[in-house]
Formats: sequence, structure tokens, C-alpha cells
Amino acid sequence: VQLVESGGGLVQAGGSLRLSCVASGGTFSVLHMAWYRQAPEKQRELVARISSAGSTSAGSTNYADSVKGRFTLSRDNAKNTVYLQMNSLKPEDTAVYYCNAESLFTRAKYWGQGTQVTVSS
Repeated sequence: VQLVESGGGLVQAGGSLRLSCVASGGTFSVLHMAWYRQAPEKQRELVARISSAGSTSAGSTNYADSVKGRFTLSRDNAKNTVYLQMNSLKPEDTAVYYCNAESLFTRAKYWGQGTQVTVSS
């Protein structure tokens, strides 16, 4: 499975960005999809996750407390794409954001190359 992210950039605090991640080379409907982020000198952390279309909890989402109410994760199974809509951005959201996929059946994990998000104060 290959993951290609896009949509990062520089934005002022309070602004919005939408990240996209396109998956190829696998069956998208059996992939749990997630976004992680890693700020300088910090560990990579889970931002949001959406379950696969093939799971019993298809399409359910969970978010890090720090982004609840501001970020929305969605998936378009017809386009093999997940979107992370980020609103009310804060300087502490600055990080490299990574798309992640995990197979429902094999638990194999895949990563994208990352996209930089910078929020200026």
C-alpha cells in the first residue's frame, strides 16, 4: 500500500487547512486510516483515526483530546482517500503530519512520507 499526502502548508493561527491522503496498491475498504503528527523533538502522536469500511464499527472515528472539536477526519471509499479538515489551528498544531493505514486482517501498517503543517502566531 502506498500513501501520498497533500495539503500541508503555512497558515495563521485560527485558520484552516485540509489534508488529503490517497491510498493505492491495496483494498481501501479494509484499511483503518489515521493521521499522526510529529513536532520537533517530540514523539509521533495519533491525531485521528477512522475505522475501515469492512469492520463492524465501519467509519467510526476517534480523536486526540487536543484536536477534538477542531479537526474532522473523513474517508471517501470511492476515491481511496481520507481527509483531515483542520479548523481553528493553533501554533501547537505545527508538525509533520503522516498518513497511516492499517490492514483490518493482517494488521500490517503503512506510512506516507509526511506533509508539513506550520501555524504562525
